[in-house]
Amino acid sequence: MSRPATTQQRLNPHKLLLSKWTAAHPVKREKHFLVSELFCDEQGEVLAIELQAVLTRRSERIDWRELQNVERWKIGWT
Repeated sequence: MSRPATTQQRLNPHKLLLSKWTAAHPVKREKHFLVSELFCDEQGEVLAIELQAVLTRRSERIDWRELQNVERWKIGWT
């Protein structure tokens, strides 16, 4: 019996720095991204990340949990 497709990827937020990501639906040719910074609270828990587009060098801050959505993000550069 096959398992239903999951909509989340299991991630360790502390290992995201410098990880590579591919947008499932690129906008303005921005397909490949790199996690360039982690934003943590006083206890060291990761709250957000900075994603940088490889092509344009544009950066945006997002909640790290957004990377768990397999409909928007794929691990690695494909």
